[in-house]
Amino acid sequence: MCNPFSLKGKTILVTGASSGIGRAIAIECSRSGATLVITGRDANRLNETMQQLEGNNHQSMVADFMKEEDLNNLINATPILDGLVHSAGILKILPFPFINRKEFTGIMETNVMVPAFISQQLVKSKKMNRDSSVVFISSISGVLIATAGNSMYSTSKGAVNGLVKGMAADLAPKKIRVNSIIAGMIETKIFEGSSITAEQFEEDKKHYPLKRYGKPEEVAWAAIYLLSDASAWVTGSSLLIDGGYTLL
Repeated sequence: MCNPFSLKGKTILVTGASSGIGRAIAIECSRSGATLVITGRDANRLNETMQQLEGNNHQSMVADFMKEEDLNNLINATPILDGLVHSAGILKILPFPFINRKEFTGIMETNVMVPAFISQQLVKSKKMNRDSSVVFISSISGVLIATAGNSMYSTSKGAVNGLVKGMAADLAPKKIRVNSIIAGMIETKIFEGSSITAEQFEEDKKHYPLKRYGKPEEVAWAAIYLLSDASAWVTGSSLLIDGGYTLL
């Protein structure tokens, strides 16, 4: 039986796979038949992800992409890919009057520039197959909404969506598709250590028509669609998954 959503026979690289959305994407892609190459900065957590992958022949690479050597090592060691998911990202809550160049530069480098150059080097090294797919994990922040204290992160995600459209146009002749997932709040540990309380999170959930945050695997299932042949005629698009938040 034909299943256009299957990833069987596809090799997919997922960055930020040591936790959260990246881990969920790696796990769900393996369940859909893909062979995974996963990266992250934390060796122990990356190994935990590896242990949860279904199937065989998966690869794991510990890498800090702020280091040029690690980025080059990834490009050289990566096999020919059918899919690439940029899930690695950082967030820093800081009111606009208190933002600083160091924090801002770090967020822009991690969330925008590093995935851009990983993609570029993989394409230039002919590591991306024809008909392959690149997926960026973006956010409603900076694209559809703004929230207090989130100007740096929002700027980075707005830039990601501009990058997606430019890449999609430039890579279309190579039959490489580029899309993004614009996610609302997802239940991950990205806010651990912040000043936001559990009570504040519960109050915030009331602003979502479905009265809850999204789950990492729900973003993963959207990524599978964009990585699969089911989305073969989709490029330069942003898939909104926000529990209805932006309806209001």
